[in-house]
Amino acid sequence: MTDLLDIFRALADPTRLRIVALLREMELAIGELAVVLDQSQPRVSRHVRILVDAGMIERRREGSWVFLRIVEGGAIGEAIARAENWPYSAREARVIAHDARRLAAVRTERAAAAERYFADHAAEWDAIRSRHVAESEVEAAMLAMMHNRRLGHMLDVGTGTGRMAEIFAPTVRRITALDRSPEMLRLARAKLADQSIPIDLVQGDFLNLPMADTSIDSVVMHQSLHFAHEPDRVIAEAARVLRGGGHLLIVDFAPHEQEDLRALAAHARLGFSDGQIRGWFASAGLVLESTQTLEGGSLAVKLWLGRRRSDEEQDPATEGGQTKRLAA
Repeated sequence: MTDLLDIFRALADPTRLRIVALLREMELAIGELAVVLDQSQPRVSRHVRILVDAGMIERRREGSWVFLRIVEGGAIGEAIARAENWPYSAREARVIAHDARRLAAVRTERAAAAERYFADHAAEWDAIRSRHVAESEVEAAMLAMMHNRRLGHMLDVGTGTGRMAEIFAPTVRRITALDRSPEMLRLARAKLADQSIPIDLVQGDFLNLPMADTSIDSVVMHQSLHFAHEPDRVIAEAARVLRGGGHLLIVDFAPHEQEDLRALAAHARLGFSDGQIRGWFASAGLVLESTQTLEGGSLAVKLWLGRRRSDEEQDPATEGGQTKRLAA
């Protein structure tokens, strides 16, 4: 366990205080921190190493990229979680507010890079997906996993060309198809024009869904989570709009090392493990009911089906039920 004196020493520097404040907002790579702080990467790396040694932040490697995040849980994590109550001086508060504005620019550039890619490749998006595993196989697995569930009003997050809305239309009452890209929505609108059920096409962000709490019966995220730099927040936002007992189906890649997808396809994450998804589901009040792996091509596709706990469910009973379902 880190000595309390080491923690205070680690915080006794203006740059390290700024780093902690930034990482409370989101995971960042060393290069992104350097941009926001307007310092060299070697200098920022030295400060990061001190905070890591003090047990305050941790590294997460994805290929050649290293992301930094605040350590969760424990006494240190709880103390940092209450950092907004720390007695910052007026000058420190101004610097942290300035950093927050620069951080917003980093977020904007991340989103803009993804949108540029979507705009350039909207017409071929379905073909890009099919390079990995046959989409017909993925779609059949999705329909089977959601069979006999009350899908009601479905939210398709990252609808792309509207294919998910198309295949689920016969089994739902209404669909809201959401995407950030106007080009994608234009293609989806053309594809879904003849559907018999109401389909609302909405431009929006998966970090800030334009729906009320508990207003959606089911959510589908097909090959959209790997575009998220903060996938835990995306899952929590999906859980927010789900009614009690509603289902979230995520389809994405298993962990892989195909680094070129960052540049070629704007991927922020190189796949997800069952442990990551299970943890994020639990934090969002979701039970992981079932998983499936589809091997094919150079990447494996994973399906994770979660259910939002109802108000009547208690955590111990739910966890026991989850263990039983996963073992079955």
